[in-house]
Amino acid sequence: MATATGKGVGSIALVTGGGTGVGRGIAEALSAEGYVVVITGRRREVLETAAAEMAKGSGSTVRAIACDIGNPDQVAALFDEIHKEFGRLDLLVNNAGSNAPAIPMEELSFEQWSSVIAANLTGAFLCTQQAFKLMKTQSPRGGRIINNGSISATTPRPNSAPYTATKHAITGLTKSTALDGRPFDIACGQIDIGNASTDMTSKMSSGVLQANGETATEPTIPVKYIAEAVVYMAGLPLEANVLTMTVMATKMPLVGRG
Repeated sequence: MATATGKGVGSIALVTGGGTGVGRGIAEALSAEGYVVVITGRRREVLETAAAEMAKGSGSTVRAIACDIGNPDQVAALFDEIHKEFGRLDLLVNNAGSNAPAIPMEELSFEQWSSVIAANLTGAFLCTQQAFKLMKTQSPRGGRIINNGSISATTPRPNSAPYTATKHAITGLTKSTALDGRPFDIACGQIDIGNASTDMTSKMSSGVLQANGETATEPTIPVKYIAEAVVYMAGLPLEANVLTMTVMATKMPLVGRG
């Protein structure tokens, strides 16, 4: 069993938001590489269906555990279950997230703001905190954490304050995690994704608001490119780390802001 080395076969991986979209694509790719994959999210039925389909396709173990990652008690229970069942965790992919409506900042409710903070930032912190507790004490020691940062970690869209604020904060969390993990063989990196083709980006084909006030269609790319990048990051030995990586649709409005 290859554990704490970065190699996939037999390693234990947890993917948050792993039942749909980018998270599912990442989980499928890891499973295909031989990882034992745990996927988590709030919707148990969605998770169980996804896990069954992935396990059938790869022949690897895929486990579904429902969890609201913004709830510290549920996150602690999630990691306790992983520890009891598998004995360790080699890879955490902090992928889960949500967004608020694209409306002017002053029209956002406190509940909308708080919901995005809980899903995108607090959840990533709570999972990282529990991963540290396990990775520091397991043998072999250490592991890897990969955070989904998004293009919004550096460049906002109009009317996106909650999402952009959390994704900027994820960059700080990534750097702090990478620094604090050094003495314990815990590596942490971030992947910033631009327009992966999912339900969340489906509206881009009909046009989305741009920084200059115009509405324009934007190109997207298949999720498999994101998944392949994560597999590469995860497959490195723990002595090496991709701190940040941007994978984006080549012609999306970002470079030069147009």
